[in-house]
Amino acid sequence: MSASNEALIHDPTARSGARRGATLALLAFAQLIIALDLNIVFVALPEIGAGLGFSNQTLQWVVSVYTVFTGGFLLFGGRAADLIGQRRMFIFALWLYALSSLIGALAWAPEIIIGARAVQGIGGAFLFPATLSLVNRLFEEGPERNRALAVWGGAGASGLTIGSLAGGFLTAAFGWPSVFYVNVLLAGAAIVAAFFVIPRDPRQHERRSFDLAGALAVTAGATLLVFALVQGPDYGWLSPSILWSAGLAVLLLLAFAIIEAKSRDPLMPLRLFRNRSLVAGMTITFLYMATFGTLPYFLTVLFQNVQGYSALETGVAFLVPSVAIATGTQVGARLSTRFSNRSSLIGGMVIGAIGTALMVPATTPESSYLALAPGLIVSGIGQGIVWTAMWISAASGVHHDEQGIASGMASTTLNVGNAIGLAVLIAIANRHIGGLNGEALGLALSEGMRAAFWIATAGIALSILVALVSQRRTPKNT
Repeated sequence: MSASNEALIHDPTARSGARRGATLALLAFAQLIIALDLNIVFVALPEIGAGLGFSNQTLQWVVSVYTVFTGGFLLFGGRAADLIGQRRMFIFALWLYALSSLIGALAWAPEIIIGARAVQGIGGAFLFPATLSLVNRLFEEGPERNRALAVWGGAGASGLTIGSLAGGFLTAAFGWPSVFYVNVLLAGAAIVAAFFVIPRDPRQHERRSFDLAGALAVTAGATLLVFALVQGPDYGWLSPSILWSAGLAVLLLLAFAIIEAKSRDPLMPLRLFRNRSLVAGMTITFLYMATFGTLPYFLTVLFQNVQGYSALETGVAFLVPSVAIATGTQVGARLSTRFSNRSSLIGGMVIGAIGTALMVPATTPESSYLALAPGLIVSGIGQGIVWTAMWISAASGVHHDEQGIASGMASTTLNVGNAIGLAVLIAIANRHIGGLNGEALGLALSEGMRAAFWIATAGIALSILVALVSQRRTPKNT
């Protein structure tokens, strides 16, 4: 046995540090799985459609159903992590991912793969808050947690790029089922590792209810709301299904607010809204995904539909912004530790706004990738800084028993913000493309994209105002 191994065995601090490092690596790996799953299916969509006989109208549900069910179940998943246990929910969510991915790979009809993607979405809604709340519980608030969130966020940024590249490679080499089989392997490995490196859930010293009425109301209301936001542009905002969904969503969410106000043990304690850091974090996650979060969609359209890149070339093109975002997450942790989280948020937003504005002149059919690269790098660094800082903000001053629901609250606004931002910006960008094709279509897409980028920049400026008025420090809830 080497001297270094003997030292590790006899030094409890070193042994504890090694286990905490392994725990963080696993939590980051889980975040990579979530991010990878967002992009890996996109590249395989044409093959899935051809293989299972999807129509052009129904193929979008392979993507949309995941988004709808993730957005609808996030608060439910966050509460489950607090009451059932973060480690237990982490493992259970990975099981959902593995089993639904296996069914997706074996799917023989459109209905089967759509159902599998719905269950994957529920798995994501359970896994994201469990993973984030584990980071927040296991790493002390301050520099230690900031560094952990930077590693966790950097893994997410890497997963987006790996998803694009892996989707293109796997589909070309092994066919579309392989993009689902890979999730089975990754989730299975994470399940096994979880039993060894994640500490057991602490015992609950008080009996708390699940607030079934509140859980049902908010899950149904949020699911219908995300459905209306995601499908509104395709179905038409005034179509009966969208109007009924939006109306029922409002009624159910109002019912949820009433239930929470009267409940002795609410699903989402309304006193959490007195934590200005959490509220600011939720607002910024909403604005982040309504602005920065829409850029990958428009960049994909630019690369493939305007500039004629292949799917694999598009994946490679995303390497630069993904590396920039991952770098920004590390910078964000250092800025939040050395200065303040508020300064980190504002600085990241300013950098991100400048980078987004720099991309506007390069969104033309004749522009080169080199012309776009400076904006991609600057914007990516800004996005990474804000990504780390906004999760620090959302977790600050929240008791460890409520980290799950706080994570669910912030990730719900993240999901809804992305749906609203995409719906608004796509409508603006596509308002003049009807009936066009060829060169005229490319020019119209380019013009609409520039408008969308300018509006996204304005939205980022609005985020700066939110960060400016948020409290510098928030007392801890007890």
